[in-house]
Amino acid sequence: MTKTYSPLEHELSLLHIILIFTITGTECIIGIAANGFIETINAVEWIRNKAISTSGRILFYLSVSRIALQSFMMLKMTLHSTFPHLYNEDGVYDTLKASFMFLNYCSLWFSAWFSFFYFVKVANFSHRLFLKLKWRLAGLMPWLLQLSVFISVGYSMLFSNAIYTVYRNSSIPIPSSNFTKKKYFSETNMVNLVLLYTLGIFIPLVMFILAATLLIISLKRHTLHMNSSAMGSRDPSMEAHMEAIRAISYFLILYTFNAAALFLYMSNVFDGNASWNSLCKIIVAAYPAGRSVLLIQDNPGLRRDWKKFQFQVHLYLKN
Repeated sequence: MTKTYSPLEHELSLLHIILIFTITGTECIIGIAANGFIETINAVEWIRNKAISTSGRILFYLSVSRIALQSFMMLKMTLHSTFPHLYNEDGVYDTLKASFMFLNYCSLWFSAWFSFFYFVKVANFSHRLFLKLKWRLAGLMPWLLQLSVFISVGYSMLFSNAIYTVYRNSSIPIPSSNFTKKKYFSETNMVNLVLLYTLGIFIPLVMFILAATLLIISLKRHTLHMNSSAMGSRDPSMEAHMEAIRAISYFLILYTFNAAALFLYMSNVFDGNASWNSLCKIIVAAYPAGRSVLLIQDNPGLRRDWKKFQFQVHLYLKN
């Protein structure tokens, strides 16, 4: 259906679209650059040594999925803004939705495995099953990553069936002299949506939260033990533990906010151009970028390689 709007309303709507496009586009570019750097570092290591560490393998998978996700988000936003009729066709809309969820699922699963791997590697628990898992996880990880891809494909394909929102009202400005807008509506089976959300996102979310929380508890306990043994002296390893606790806490907050924003965005509970819906878009685009930038800052190897890269760029520009 169509509705006529005043020139002022039309201008405000266009400004809103341009603003959101600019913010999310900037976030995507930062994320693509940061993840491109992480991917390149791990790819070079893989090619040079004909082997790669378990953490490097997870980071490689994670960076590839995030580059694909943020590139797809830019494509999706461009298509939505410039070709709204094509974007809202049933076949195109369903395909974009399923592809978007597949890339999000992959990113969330790989992040969860990264958190779980470092929990098993760093945490200090003496339980027999935990020690057995610590011994075997490196060999299982390639299979777990591939399994995550297959799970993501399966869940995302279900989004190609119309399970969208309770009632979605998406207004798209159409450039014309009378400033009309085309309104697109879709209905959703919320039971199916919650089920898919639970299966596809809730499981890696719980895994990430449990791994991060247990790792923080283990590091905190070890830090308190070191603090009582140090008798007031400053221990570099204790400071490293505190930095790790802070970093994991930041990652946990970002991951949780991203999962919540993704659910709200996918459920379409807000109007297409509503402020809350725009905020969800910004958060979903910000997570891969922010998480990757923090990862480069907190990982000693990546931070060292980033400084080398900056130095090389500085020399190139100077010459």
